[in-house]
Amino acid sequence: MDAHNVKAAVTALIHDQPYASAVLLALGSACVLRVVYQTLSVLLQTFILPGASLKRYGAKKGAWAVVTGATDGIGKEFALQLGKAGFNVLLVARNKELLSNTAAEIESKYKVAAATYSIDFSKNDEVAFNGFASACEGRDIGVLVNNVGKSHAMPAYYVDTPKDEIEDIVSINITATLRVTYAVLPGMVQRKRGLILNIGSFAGFVPSPMLATYSGSKAFLATFTSALAEEVKKDNITVEHVNTYFVVSKLSKIRHSSMLIPKPGPYVRSVLSKIGLACGADYSGRPNTSTPFWSHSLLEYLISFIGIPSLFISYTHGLHKSIRKRALKKAEREAKVQ
Repeated sequence: MDAHNVKAAVTALIHDQPYASAVLLALGSACVLRVVYQTLSVLLQTFILPGASLKRYGAKKGAWAVVTGATDGIGKEFALQLGKAGFNVLLVARNKELLSNTAAEIESKYKVAAATYSIDFSKNDEVAFNGFASACEGRDIGVLVNNVGKSHAMPAYYVDTPKDEIEDIVSINITATLRVTYAVLPGMVQRKRGLILNIGSFAGFVPSPMLATYSGSKAFLATFTSALAEEVKKDNITVEHVNTYFVVSKLSKIRHSSMLIPKPGPYVRSVLSKIGLACGADYSGRPNTSTPFWSHSLLEYLISFIGIPSLFISYTHGLHKSIRKRALKKAEREAKVQ
């Protein structure tokens, strides 16, 4: 059908079915306006609007921040920046020496109190969790950062994944978050103030073949956060799932930063400056999820705008097959050297 015939058909439709034409025009206009509105919202939240002030959660008022996985990477940076913001900091991780070093650094730099609690979250130890709950008692905890996490040693199909690796990921990424939150939340409810940040991953946003257990554990965080946030909204508590693409860290095994892969410092600053704003997650419409770092925000926007999940799942599968192939070759070379 040529352009003339198309024009004639449209003219006939408008003439013969004016009400149907008006409805179609209204629906089309609404869709366009929705896209424009959400795009502007993402850009404003990501680049212009400020998030909630940390003073709302007790900064410089004697409140404490609890950070898990606090001796390296993102976790250590959260501890440092929250200390700088005026929180006393309770550092929670496995390595006692690194905990002590980080606590000393915070106290010397920012003149706030720093305490430590050593726990191996992979053990799912009832006595250790009870000890953590005791360490929280009597402290005015304004912020909790559930940062501790574990991924796979390398991409692998689920049937080839070591059983102990699966168990560790579930214990660290899911059980630890539940137990730590359960210990801290009652005090926040009592004080009618609090901020809980659950550090997520794009692997929970885009299902990731060959990282199935890790991907599922991070998807759990998003759903858990949305449910809990609605429960405690009446208590003036903010619960936020922080969607994260790659950041330079031991967990990601990435050592060099780029536009899409920031160092922990800039990444954590973006999180703490955008509390309460969805940023890139605004377009995907995931309640209580934030994707604050600017390039991660735009990436989530793009993935949501394209809206073909199978495309990104397939791409991720191919990427992980390539990563596994390189990792196996590296392991083979290292074995020969030994």
